[in-house]
Amino acid sequence: MKFSVFQVSRKGGRKLNEDRMGYCYTRETALFMLADGMGGHPEGEVAAQLALQTIAAQFQKDAHPVLSDVSAFLSGALLTAHRQILRYAMERGVMDTPRTTIVMAVLQDGQVSWAHCGDSRLYLVRASSLLMRTKDHSLIEHSLTRTADIYGVAATNRNILFSCLGSPTRPVFSVVGPVTLMQGDRVMLCSDGLWSMLTDDQIVFELSQKPVYVAVPDLVEGALKAGGDSSDNVTCIAIEWETPDDFDSTRGGVRTESISEGVFASTVQAGVLDESMDDLDEAAIERSIAEINEAIRRSALKKP
Repeated sequence: MKFSVFQVSRKGGRKLNEDRMGYCYTRETALFMLADGMGGHPEGEVAAQLALQTIAAQFQKDAHPVLSDVSAFLSGALLTAHRQILRYAMERGVMDTPRTTIVMAVLQDGQVSWAHCGDSRLYLVRASSLLMRTKDHSLIEHSLTRTADIYGVAATNRNILFSCLGSPTRPVFSVVGPVTLMQGDRVMLCSDGLWSMLTDDQIVFELSQKPVYVAVPDLVEGALKAGGDSSDNVTCIAIEWETPDDFDSTRGGVRTESISEGVFASTVQAGVLDESMDDLDEAAIERSIAEINEAIRRSALKKP
């Protein structure tokens, strides 16, 4: 494989950056991830970090050097990350579970597939056009908007997410692909701090007219400027597929041809998978949630 990748994360006007991003690759497959820890719940940054570490660990376990079933990997890794966040909350008896969005993409065999949960997005740009982008799991992006009208949900609440990792319900998520890539295609993952401040046209223009090592910082700076003093965290990671042979490795160029078959490279410290959570069915997840709620109840009883 041969691609260029560049990533930037900025805190904006928030006290804490709860976004996390990173990528992993072997000789024949690559995984890119971005998570946005959710405000309004405790330790969003922990949920985001746990998600990335868990998914990276699953990738390291499964990619030898390719994933046998990319769609199955995306679904399984996402659910495993969800369970690891639940386990973290259960062990600490927290009053509310940490939560995060997730978007991830796999490049393999000249194709890209992706999965997401929440409103962190993926954009696929080809020849100055937006080929595809993810659809947020929010009222405004889904048919639930009509339901919101019926029940009188205010327009300002339509961006509320109905799915994320770490919530006490099974996450709703989407898996798409594979889509065959062409030379020069750009794939971008970003948090809502970026796309909420810029139009799709602005995003497509920047990605299609500039190399990713220029487009990514320019997009992030544009979102921060538009957001002003109250800007959200802004995080972005973008990939250009099959960049020319003279691409500069100091500016994000990656070649994998020379990597040995057993080598795994990562910008994310892969976590240790909790095998006891690996094969949980829905009943087991519900028991874990019940244990969390019981720990919360006991914690509340201890308070004066």
